[in-house]
Amino acid sequence: MKRHLYFIVCACALVMHFCPAMGQTFRLTVTPREVVPVIQQYRAKYPDCNLVLQCKPGTWYLDSTMVITAELTNGKGYTVLQGTPDKVIFSGGQQLQPQWEAGENGIYRAAVDIPYEFDQLYINGQQQVRARYPNYDASARHYHGTAADAISKVRVASWQHPAGGYIHALHRAEWGGYHYRIIGVNADSTLQLEGGYQNNRQMGMHNSIRFVENIKEELDTAHEWYYDKANRYLYYKPVPGTNLKGATAVVSRHKELIVFKGTADQPVKNFTVKDIRFVQCAATFMDTREPLLRSDWAIYRRGVILMDGTRNCAVKNCDFRNNGGNAVFLSNYNRRDTISGNHIQDIGGNGICFVGNPDAVRSPLFEYNQRQDFNRIDTAKGPKNNHYPDSCAAIDNLIHDIGTIEKQVAGVQISMAANILVRHNSIYNLPRAGININEGTWGGHIIEYNDVFNTVLETGDHGSFNSWGRDRWWYPDRQEMDSLAALYPWLVRQDAVSLNILRYNRFRCDHGWDIDLDDGSSNYEIYSNVCLHGGLKLREGFNRKVYNNIIINNSFHPHVWFKYSGDVFVHNIVMTAYRPIGIKYWGQEIDHNFFPDEESLHAAQVFTDAHSSYGDPQFSNPKNGDYHVNAPAALQTGFRNFDQHFGVTSARLKKIAQQPVFPALVTATTEKAATWTWKGGIFKNIETLGERSATGMPDSEGVLVVKAPQPAYGLIDGDVILQVGTKKISQLQGFKAIAEQIGGHTKITVFRGQRAVTL
Repeated sequence: MKRHLYFIVCACALVMHFCPAMGQTFRLTVTPREVVPVIQQYRAKYPDCNLVLQCKPGTWYLDSTMVITAELTNGKGYTVLQGTPDKVIFSGGQQLQPQWEAGENGIYRAAVDIPYEFDQLYINGQQQVRARYPNYDASARHYHGTAADAISKVRVASWQHPAGGYIHALHRAEWGGYHYRIIGVNADSTLQLEGGYQNNRQMGMHNSIRFVENIKEELDTAHEWYYDKANRYLYYKPVPGTNLKGATAVVSRHKELIVFKGTADQPVKNFTVKDIRFVQCAATFMDTREPLLRSDWAIYRRGVILMDGTRNCAVKNCDFRNNGGNAVFLSNYNRRDTISGNHIQDIGGNGICFVGNPDAVRSPLFEYNQRQDFNRIDTAKGPKNNHYPDSCAAIDNLIHDIGTIEKQVAGVQISMAANILVRHNSIYNLPRAGININEGTWGGHIIEYNDVFNTVLETGDHGSFNSWGRDRWWYPDRQEMDSLAALYPWLVRQDAVSLNILRYNRFRCDHGWDIDLDDGSSNYEIYSNVCLHGGLKLREGFNRKVYNNIIINNSFHPHVWFKYSGDVFVHNIVMTAYRPIGIKYWGQEIDHNFFPDEESLHAAQVFTDAHSSYGDPQFSNPKNGDYHVNAPAALQTGFRNFDQHFGVTSARLKKIAQQPVFPALVTATTEKAATWTWKGGIFKNIETLGERSATGMPDSEGVLVVKAPQPAYGLIDGDVILQVGTKKISQLQGFKAIAEQIGGHTKITVFRGQRAVTL
């Protein structure tokens, strides 16, 4: 409650900045080019003055990135750079005046000398499509169209000069995307490439979900364009009947428009940017290469607005659209900053990022499979220094249709940060998680009143809310992790110092989980959320208390828990049977929950839920999203109704924000999967996203060992059999046909501990 009040005090402080008693206030009208010189002039003469800089209306094509340094804000006063909604536009592009010449097949060209790389072309304000294969298809699920033969030798042989082209492909396990620049062609028509570093868990690109762009020979349909850098010609194929003579043309130029550059010792202070639209910044997918801690994430530590070394700064009521990278990025030291009331849409990267510096982390590891001996670990608690965002907030932002280029993105991304408040945001239509917490360092986050849906649209094995906790105590090898967690349980809280709270949110994920606490996520309290489709998953971790949640048309997914996890799941309403995977230990308390029917309840009562009950929860108006519970039996479990006002609150954003589809209610009973028993062991196909996630498999091929046979042949519970001898095993039927041949010196390859192992 103290943190809750703290943010209210901060919000009041922002209003109090406008009190004239704090210093003389100057209100000035400026152009973007005049902002920094005017601040320098007035601060030199009036160090503690307040400055309100009103930008003149118009579309401003910035000559360079505007840099706000600590020296400009050293006084006691505040600074406001403000526009007028819909009338002040900062563009990261450059306006051209091409003289178009008609050519063959409806393709025009213009002699244009552009000395820098650009990746976006806008005609009359509308973004066009860089020449690509396959052609742009708005209805396609991935990348607006993909093809397995995008880089086939036959197609590559048809390109005369492909150097400078790009390949965009999904990660093999669908955990984000890869991007490659073509730098040459080999004699056998294979490509020479650079890139592929955008994912921190290297597995190579997907064998079919891929496309190429910036290839001249692929310019073959309306809206496509290509720039011949060597000959300085811009080619474009308009829609038939388009009058290009009077059309405006803009190309992307800058990656950042405003940079706050300070340090922990000398931060940029009390600076607010408000009521400005930011457009047409360049894409940054080839710059996304910095690995974050032990997730599959890599990041580009920049944005249209970068806040690096700031205190009491704000970005308010701004619009970000048609930008190629991240919108707002808070990097390294930031304190009491607020990102609020903004509309972020149609951008290539992340919405809002809070990302600290790895030099603040004790004994950091970066790649999933890295390990370190316990006797070499710095076991002190918390961060080493203050180079990270703390006590910052993302409030009342509308974030949608992002990740148009990069697929490993989030509406709000949190990594190496503390006490971040994420409140009343509406986040939807994006390829991966809506809100993502990258690791346990250092917790204290409050995630509340958000509306997050239509997520994980192009990737796999994630949730609308997603988190990991692969901190100092965590290892890929489960036996080693079990041993360390049993010996040093206190180590979990050395990184996950403070409790994370998820409350009063509405989540819907149709391609994953509504709430997904993945590997090692620890020290969470999750209560009073509505989950509309994907259910709630807790993979191995510690000290998770989950209560008073409503899980529509789904259930609770516990995966591979520790013996002394301390986990609690009570007073929740579920609508299918639990879906445990690899559970030998059931935590501290699983009880007093409400099931849809007697069969689901009895299935749980084999292990848990001695005091739970079942029935119809009698929701007030589920067709319109009102899930207040009226059934006395449900309320007798201890469940309590809660506020169900989710998403943005400001009038301008509420007017345009979408809501999720509210599903027809379906009650399902226990599911019995097809299994095969052999030599006392139990085997089955990988059939669910849960089984794929629990085993770490990048796909659904192989046979899951539910229970190891006797003799075990080296197999253990949870293995996925991939190969027996020289025979690849993709389905249970194939394993049945060859199982009796196992013995002697037969080699068996299994997927164990997130990697292939030969027994």
